[in-house]
Amino acid sequence: MKGGDVAWNCALTLGGRAEGDPIDVVVAQLAAERDTVRASVELLSDAERRRAKRFAFDRDARRFIVARARLRQLLATRVGERPEAVELVYGAHGKPALAPRFAHSGVHFNVSHRDDLAVYAFSRGRAIGIDVEAVRALPDADAIAARFFSDRENGAYRALDPHDRPQGFFNCWTRKEAFIKAQGDGLCHRLDRFDVSLTPGEPAQILRVENAPGSHCGWRLDSFSPAAGFVAAVVVERRRP
Repeated sequence: MKGGDVAWNCALTLGGRAEGDPIDVVVAQLAAERDTVRASVELLSDAERRRAKRFAFDRDARRFIVARARLRQLLATRVGERPEAVELVYGAHGKPALAPRFAHSGVHFNVSHRDDLAVYAFSRGRAIGIDVEAVRALPDADAIAARFFSDRENGAYRALDPHDRPQGFFNCWTRKEAFIKAQGDGLCHRLDRFDVSLTPGEPAQILRVENAPGSHCGWRLDSFSPAAGFVAAVVVERRRP
């Protein structure tokens, strides 16, 4: 992917029928030469430049700069504005959104990055959330699952062959994170009040939200691998009849 972004035009389907407007998912590499990083800085707001300076490591600052500049470029093409003129606002729990003056565009978006990989999701008129992680073995994965997964999810995780547990763990983590990001609730959202599927090879689904089955929760979940060794999930609000 070093030659550029990879984009999917994802028409989410229900029962084989496209559900409203498609969503766009873009995958981008954040590794960049110094000239690219310097050019990217010029696209950022003053607040974003200050934020970049607060990173302890140059690598993290570079990734933030390139990821945020690419976001501005992607948004600019969707709202008909120059990247440096795109104005962002933040919700109570830090979720970014376009400023009210862009409300006419109907563009909703979300972004996530891990290491040198970033994923962006865009929709029109529907809330959306996305998350990406590198699949790896964590020494405390079992304890994290017991604490943060629902009882149903933790049972499914514990039933996996040990070889499949890293994939199952990050299937669950990215799907839950994408869901709470779509709602704009951040990690204050109780993670045990909803269930997602996690078993490798099985369809990505929201199984339950509170006392409602996932098929009636008003949200759609999809999962994909944006690059070898990575897993991502995207959650989008369903169109109302």
